[in-house]
Parts: sequence; C-alpha cells; structure tokens
Amino acid sequence: MGKYWGYLIHLGYNMWIDWDNPKYISYDITSTNYLRCEKDVWDKIIGKIIDEKINMVVIDIGEGIKFETHPELAVEGSWSKEEIKKEIRKLKKSGIEVVPKLNFSTTHDNWLGKYSRMVSTDIYYGVCRDLIEEVIEIFDKPKFFHLGMDEETYEHQKEFLYVVVRHSDLWWHDLYFLINEVEKKNVRAWIWSDYLWRHRNEFFNKMPKSVLQSNWYYGEEFRDDIIYVRAFLELEEKGYEQIPAGSNWSKENNFPLLVNFSKKNISDSHLYGFLQTVWRPTTKKYYERHLKAIELLKNGREIYEKV
Repeated sequence: MGKYWGYLIHLGYNMWIDWDNPKYISYDITSTNYLRCEKDVWDKIIGKIIDEKINMVVIDIGEGIKFETHPELAVEGSWSKEEIKKEIRKLKKSGIEVVPKLNFSTTHDNWLGKYSRMVSTDIYYGVCRDLIEEVIEIFDKPKFFHLGMDEETYEHQKEFLYVVVRHSDLWWHDLYFLINEVEKKNVRAWIWSDYLWRHRNEFFNKMPKSVLQSNWYYGEEFRDDIIYVRAFLELEEKGYEQIPAGSNWSKENNFPLLVNFSKKNISDSHLYGFLQTVWRPTTKKYYERHLKAIELLKNGREIYEKV
C-alpha cells in the first residue's frame, strides 16, 4: 500500500509547563494567553509541504480554535472555525490527508484550561466529548484522530504547579472513553505508544488493535537493547499497525535513520507510514528548523522508495 508521509504542525502550543517557569521560558514551552502560531509562517510551511508532495498533515490543535462548544478555551489569536476549515480545504485539495490532534495526556493538557484540573470527572468527560465531536465536524470526518496520551508520568510533570497522573485501570478507562468517542463517529483513533515502555504486559493485554500506534524515538542509535527502539519491534511482533515518529528535536539525522530501520523491521502490511515532528511553535524564530524537518522527511521518503 502507499505510505503516509506526515508532518505534525502546531496550531496551539499550551501543552507543556503550566506556568511561566523561568527555567523553561527560553524553550517556549511555558503557558501563554496568546496563540504562538504566526499565520505568515504557517502559510510558508504549508506551501513547502504542498510543494514537496507530503501527503499527511497532523494539526496539533490545543487552544488554537475558538470552539463553539467551549469558547472559554480560546486565547488571543485563536482561529475561528471558518479559518481552520479554509486551511483544511486547501490541504485536502492538494491531496493531503488532514488529521486533527488533541492531546489528552495530563502532561500535555494545559490547553484544556480549568478542565485540566477536573480530569476523570463527569464535567471532564463532557468537555472531551464535546471537543471530539466538534473537531470531527470541523475536519469533515477525518480518517484518523490523534489523541496523544504520551508521557503521563510524575517525572514529566515534576516542574508543574498541578500534577495529575492516572494509574492502571483509570488510565485505561479514560483512554477507552476517548477511543469510543472517536470510533462512534467512524474515525480511527491514533495515539503515541510510549505507555508501552513502562507497562509492557498491561499494554499488550489491553490495547485494542483498532488503535493506530505511533511509537516515537528521536535518537540516532537503533539497537534493540534500547527500550524505545525495541518498542517498534514488539508492536510489529504483536501485529499492531504503526506510523513510527521521528524528529529533529535533538538529533538532526534521526528521521532518515528511523525510516531505514522501520523498512527493515516492520512488515509492509503493518507500516502505515511515518510522522516527522519538530516540537517547536509555528513562528519565525523556528521557521528554518521547520524547513529542515521537512527536508529530512523528504530524504526519508527517498530512502524508503529506493529499490
């Protein structure tokens, strides 16, 4: 089958530190009350994606849309529904699969505002249901819906003002709830797979095969004694369909190496494609890093398509 060559682009960016911690301000990951997505930079990046014939864009929404169901989540500069629909139409017209992403991990849900402090309550479930339904309508029944669900550990939240980590049955209960809200609209749920790293047996006993998996690894050494690398192999062994994710976050050459490794170790029927991530806001400050990430995505595709 043809593979997806995906690029994750941020509309919203309130997904990390929940206060203006001086230690992290230089990384642009602290909370803000304005949208860190500059439209002219977005347009240039999308133009490059179209020019390079990249066939999937995952839009990390966060606080980036003025939701009709929950307008209280918007910040200064959040896009109207018509603005985002216009971008979706443009991408689809260019033959690009457009995927919405709302990260419901408690480590990355600062975009949920006050509801990030109501996790696993009736109010929380109602808000999640509303947002999933509205996003599916906005994206005109997308093929996939990325739910995030990564890095929900104390280690990832130790600098937060408010720490929430769901354990065992509660984590699964909430994941199943989110999956059901997506699937009842005939959309396929997609998540990050790193829960597997710390809960191997539990993961394989409880994770539905219907859920598309993105294990992620941003290093340059692809040895099977590295737990993050071994996860790709274990997902393949257990028969899960995957879109491996790489990044130029820390190692420039990660993505082409990831493609080469995956081509050799994941069966064609389980390998849906690849996702390149940059983990930087869509702003002038990081424009060149975005361009480099797209170039590496293109290089990875060329490696994969070599006979």
